[in-house]
Amino acid sequence: MAGFVRALCGAGGAAGAGGAPAPTAAAGEGARVRGAVEFEVGAELLVRLAREAGEAIMEVYARGAGGEGVESKGDGSPLTEADTRANAVICAGLARACPHVPIVSEETRAAPWGVRRSYQYCFVVDPLDGTKEFLKRNGQFTVNIALVRGTRAVLGVVHAPASGETWWAAEGQGAWRRRGGDQDERLFCQDFSEADEGLSVVGSASHASPATAAFLERLREPKMTTMGSSLKFMLVAEGRAHIYPRLAPTCEWDTAASQIVVEEAGGCVLQAGLCGPKGEALEQWQDVLPQGRPVEYNKENLLNPFFVVYGKRHAGEAEESEQVGKAET
Repeated sequence: MAGFVRALCGAGGAAGAGGAPAPTAAAGEGARVRGAVEFEVGAELLVRLAREAGEAIMEVYARGAGGEGVESKGDGSPLTEADTRANAVICAGLARACPHVPIVSEETRAAPWGVRRSYQYCFVVDPLDGTKEFLKRNGQFTVNIALVRGTRAVLGVVHAPASGETWWAAEGQGAWRRRGGDQDERLFCQDFSEADEGLSVVGSASHASPATAAFLERLREPKMTTMGSSLKFMLVAEGRAHIYPRLAPTCEWDTAASQIVVEEAGGCVLQAGLCGPKGEALEQWQDVLPQGRPVEYNKENLLNPFFVVYGKRHAGEAEESEQVGKAET
């Protein structure tokens, strides 16, 4: 595996050692700090932590994931032993390797915006994306870990504990899938035009909406597939789906790792309008989507806007779409 991010951080600290490999060698394990501010984060570190978290999740899964012991969070979403165990594994590992980089995790109280706004880098973590799918025992759940620089993800790992598959990407270094061992396969989104008939669209069975139906009406006889968690992004990154519209609420930890994978595979994740805490649209997707603005991270509000994930659209379509959006505003 190749893949690492070299970073400059305003405040430094001690970190674990690990070198930067040649492109075909194993990625540097952990982080390296030179002086007080320069460090490197290897993709292999995030892969290892995601897999260790996945093992903790599968130990709970093997016992049978029923409703017993499931807590309800403030937003009504479920919290299981698997969530908390996976979160502990990831956060402890990141803190050991990169003590100078803060962590924003779904299962850990986020620092106030007055603190977060000064973050140059942060890890964004969802220790168990798809808890509802975990409880349904359908295997469609993932572990997501991303490194964010400013407002953009620059390194990301998505791991599916049930299948053992892992996807990762580093800025400028491509997107990859590891199905077993240490062999990685390069990923590329599928090239398409939105005018094509029979495009493959992936969505969530539990988050359909009238807005999604309206979006699908723009397409010519799309073929719909439903999937849980970040696996929907991975279908686009692998070229098995063309589009994933998400016109329902998500948070930053749900998407950061997956976004860099899709982007490095040749696709994009575009904003489609702000939404409220109950999923109500505050902007019309028809007005926002043509502007071609990627989803951003470490915002004051950790709630994502609605978004649409595209594979590799034909050259010129994105530019034309942006011009339409400017003309309408």
